[in-house]
Amino acid sequence: MAAADIKGPDTASMRKAYARWAPVYDLIYDKLTAPARQRAVSAALACGTRILEVGVGTGLSLDDYPENARVTGVDLSEHMLRRARRKVERLGLGQVEALAVMDACRLGFPDGAFDAVVSQFVITLVPDPEAALDEFARVLRPGGEIILANHFGAASGLLAGLEEAIAPLATKVGWSAAFKAERIARWARSRGVAEVVSLEPVFPAGFFKVMRLRRFA
Repeated sequence: MAAADIKGPDTASMRKAYARWAPVYDLIYDKLTAPARQRAVSAALACGTRILEVGVGTGLSLDDYPENARVTGVDLSEHMLRRARRKVERLGLGQVEALAVMDACRLGFPDGAFDAVVSQFVITLVPDPEAALDEFARVLRPGGEIILANHFGAASGLLAGLEEAIAPLATKVGWSAAFKAERIARWARSRGVAEVVSLEPVFPAGFFKVMRLRRFA
């Protein structure tokens, strides 16, 4: 099966999985993903203050945004969002304007509403990644950026072989060796609405990467 044909899990399965993960998600992922999250937030803020976080989850990134930011967070899981809302209330995060249950492939926002769209550890999980990217580009202003923090499978070499060997374990936590960064680049070329600006390896040892795509003006 070609990489472009690989589909993610259906939304019903994702909701069930996130309901199970919600109570322990922060404990497992907070420190591990912090460098990638912070890099993604910095890249988003360089584009402006109107930020959409797709797959905001329990809100791990929300307190990384400064007070002058205007952050909207959406997620498929109400269980995750309950924890994000409690975090906003507990920390008094006035930069968070809204948190809502929403499908990444069907965003309920007008065209060009945001300076940056951030999606962290999500794009390899959605049932139709290309449809989600279409939506990210639609709600993004011209010149704004889509910023993806994720694990992307190595294209070739020793690391690619290792990833294939541990694929069954990685899949359980949402990391797919079969999903390559080139799939995102191919989407950008085929749609003609954005270009890849950078693909930066981050902690741990480049396992996670931050990809920036700029929408054409």
